[in-house]
Amino acid sequence: MMFSDAEKAAIVSILDKASGNVSALGAEALERMFLGFPQTKTYFNHFDLSHGSTDVQTHGGKVLGALVQAAKHLDNLEESLSKLSDLHAYNLRVDPGNFKMLSHSILVILASHFPADFDAATHAALDKFLAVVSHVLTSKYR
Repeated sequence: MMFSDAEKAAIVSILDKASGNVSALGAEALERMFLGFPQTKTYFNHFDLSHGSTDVQTHGGKVLGALVQAAKHLDNLEESLSKLSDLHAYNLRVDPGNFKMLSHSILVILASHFPADFDAATHAALDKFLAVVSHVLTSKYR
């Protein structure tokens, strides 16, 4: 899927703002997902899911950090996310529906932390980006 120049600029801009705080913002998104969609906790039974835990901070940082890196490759997301796609399809086997729930949580967190930058166009661009990332991460599932 192609992104317009305006979409690319919006995606890169907001994720660049988030890049300095990926662990805290990512953890906040995960915690929001766990609270709103408790069934998602089943994939993290080996984690300490308490508020502010090292496990949640570390994994949240990985998730948001991966999105920041993916935003640098908007013209070739399939290649840039290939290893993560393999990991999710062959090892983790996360229910593909969970990506939509996490995407929603990420949108809420970014909107709440960067309200001046989160206009309708940015929201739409990020929603599209997260949908494409989710599709890529689940494209190898069988």
